[in-house]
Amino acid sequence: MSADVGATATPDPAAPPAKGRPRRRLLVAGAVLLAVVVAIWASRGAERHGGFADPQNPTPDGAQALAQVLGDDGVDVTIVRSAADLDDTELGADATVVVTDTDLLAPSTLERLRGRADGARIVLVEPSYAVARTIESDVQTLPEKPQGAPVDCPGLPELDGLRLEVDSATSYDGRICHTVDDALVLFGAGQALTNDQITRADNAAVALRLLGHDRRLVWYVPDPADATSGDAVTLGSLLPAWIQPGLWLLGFALVALLLWRARRLGPLSVEPLPVVVRAVETARSRGRMYRRSGDRGHAARALRRAARDDLAGVLGLDRTAPTPAVVEATARQLGAPVESVAALLDDDRMPPANDQELVRLAQDLARLRREVRRA
Repeated sequence: MSADVGATATPDPAAPPAKGRPRRRLLVAGAVLLAVVVAIWASRGAERHGGFADPQNPTPDGAQALAQVLGDDGVDVTIVRSAADLDDTELGADATVVVTDTDLLAPSTLERLRGRADGARIVLVEPSYAVARTIESDVQTLPEKPQGAPVDCPGLPELDGLRLEVDSATSYDGRICHTVDDALVLFGAGQALTNDQITRADNAAVALRLLGHDRRLVWYVPDPADATSGDAVTLGSLLPAWIQPGLWLLGFALVALLLWRARRLGPLSVEPLPVVVRAVETARSRGRMYRRSGDRGHAARALRRAARDDLAGVLGLDRTAPTPAVVEATARQLGAPVESVAALLDDDRMPPANDQELVRLAQDLARLRREVRRA
């Protein structure tokens, strides 16, 4: 009995301590909170700098990975986001200036950049047709889909033997990489610089050799506010160079066609019809057309004009007599008020509102003509 009282229970080693569970939950919650904070901190640049191939954009379309690798390789990467900051940045023969978001590059800003280059090499990534045309007026742009295509870039031998692979690109005069005066490069495969496609084929090597050629790299992100009033896009700036001569040629062709055809046109000639059409048939045809069109005002004017012509002949007036003269002569002949006769014969009166009023007007005019003949 005493042995049973003095015995102690042996703890189960598989059961966790009661105090350990809240502590573990606290650690898990802290780890999740830390992960959220790190994710927000890492993506804060994407919210402010979300442009295509932006050096501070960590999203798939950004180029933050390329900018960091260039910096780790010893290239001094300077990011400028306005033309004023670019003016304050020292350039020179030991620097490369790259513009990735060229859609924001206005013609005046491009001219300002080229004027300040001071020997630095300028790389424009996928410039539009309008931008490329301001550099070379006869350059031709076409969409491309290079899948393992070799890089053909005259003037940049460091890119020889490398291959590009992107979903879409732009070629300039048939080349993905086009150089102008050995100082300006038009690079049409902008996706090769982005975070999600830089690891395809030799894209990374192409990007590093293209932008890491010099000791310093100035990454210029244009600001739309840098554009001037003269940078407004016009229809002429978007059309190819050959379209203007084509429009002039088309205009001359139209003028020649008009002159040729105008010689065959002359005044209308009146010829007798080969058949005789009775007046009653034409009157009925016009009446059916007026009825289908619902033009009661036109029909009323036709009835009044016919009545005036008939009354003018009966009263001995000229058929071209004005309406007031016919109205006054008719009222005198019948001894009726002028106003009541004018209500029937004057075209300026209110037109019939419906078919019943139009029929009533026709009946009143027929009655007026009969009374004038009897009088």
